[in-house]
Amino acid sequence: MNNENIKTVLEAWIKGTPLPPAPAPAGTGQAWRLVLLGAPGVGKGTQAELLRDHLGACPLSTGDVFRAAKTMAEADRSPAITAALEHMRKGELVPDATVLDLVRERSDCLRCAGGFLLDGFPRTVAQAEALAGLLVELDVKLDAVVNFCLPIQEIVARLSGRRTCSGCKSVFHVTGRPSKVEGVCDHCGGQLIQREDDRPASVRVRMEAYERSTAPLTDYFQKQGLLIQVDAHGPPEEIFQRALRLLGAGS
Repeated sequence: MNNENIKTVLEAWIKGTPLPPAPAPAGTGQAWRLVLLGAPGVGKGTQAELLRDHLGACPLSTGDVFRAAKTMAEADRSPAITAALEHMRKGELVPDATVLDLVRERSDCLRCAGGFLLDGFPRTVAQAEALAGLLVELDVKLDAVVNFCLPIQEIVARLSGRRTCSGCKSVFHVTGRPSKVEGVCDHCGGQLIQREDDRPASVRVRMEAYERSTAPLTDYFQKQGLLIQVDAHGPPEEIFQRALRLLGAGS
């Protein structure tokens, strides 16, 4: 799909509104329907952008829905959005049933002619099984689940190098994207700090928890014959080309 069509789908995804008919995809000639997996810091967001541009598929992130929900007028909130916000307000994980309700409200987006890149859902085997059932109802076939992989120690190195502006919240990296003046934000002149979550010990705990929680999920998709493991070492373009080759999507 072109950028205007993708924008239309994204608006429907965020708001949970019906999606108008969309034209068939251009470029690769195939509507790719993918689930994207990968730990924080692995570069999944960048890969989603590259895949979107190459495949013409729409990136559908449940994280975007949750973030948008926080600023949504109360009158515009669906029951699922209201329930999700209540769990988030209490600091609780949003239950599988509520997340599925959010996705079901947006099921038109899973049928869009250009395909999709689903990010943030599913996160558990129960969610994966529910997604499978929903796709059967929609008569939509999932092409693959792309898991971007890096060893924990490399993710720790990546995330522990992040520095966040205490003022405008811009993000830098001590080696990958350093500020012009060490410790000073290029944009507002604020102090760059290392968030508690980005300290090596905290990152390691988060990554170990992520690996424990996603192992059953990757096992599930492996048994379904859908899992593609992509080595996320190297520059973004190199990782992207590696993913395309494994998908058989050309270059």
